Amino acid sequence: MFLLVLRRELKIAFRKGAEIVNPLWFFLIVITLFPLGIGPEPQLLARIAPGIIWVAALLAALLSLERLFRDDFLDGSLEQLLLLPAPLPLTALGKVCAHWVVTGLPLLVLSPLVALLLSLDMHTWLAVALTLLLGTPTLSLVGAIGVALTVGLRKGGMLLSLLVLPLFIPVLIFATAAIDAAATGMAIDGYLALLGAMLAGSATLAPFAIAAALRVSVH
Repeated sequence: MFLLVLRRELKIAFRKGAEIVNPLWFFLIVITLFPLGIGPEPQLLARIAPGIIWVAALLAALLSLERLFRDDFLDGSLEQLLLLPAPLPLTALGKVCAHWVVTGLPLLVLSPLVALLLSLDMHTWLAVALTLLLGTPTLSLVGAIGVALTVGLRKGGMLLSLLVLPLFIPVLIFATAAIDAAATGMAIDGYLALLGAMLAGSATLAPFAIAAALRVSVH
């Protein structure tokens, strides 16, 4: 059932190409505007790069989150998903994984271009890629809880931001700290371990929280 839901969501996402491209386009625009705005000084760009990258990634993830359950709720598919014999947490996890594949994974693919725009060396780029690999799934999992809670509201976008942005802050802090440490030649294993622990905890607990929130929102 997990694979069926994952396949279904990916097919739907690729039919609506604009909804995939918009967050990525937003991410690239933000990254590109900073060098144009503050000048092409490599040392300055490398110093502020961690914050730029992760604030842009966080906002791009937030931009794409609202559609996670919205279309299913509007056309009644969400109620059908609740009635499936498969466990609802497993179905929710399939939808979140599909969301990450079309929104988080492309950010990882774009990381070499980001490193080039912000004058990052190879070691720092590797830290960027690893933090995106560990951090963006956590954003999708945690953000999906907020989406499930607000899916039944007519204007839930602002409430969604208020709910999930405080929960995104730990990922932002440890990811930027890891990139900063890599830029100065320090070890980043501890930061990556913390990001991995947050990902493991989110992957374990978030599907059950999403399932409970969906039941409350739909019924």
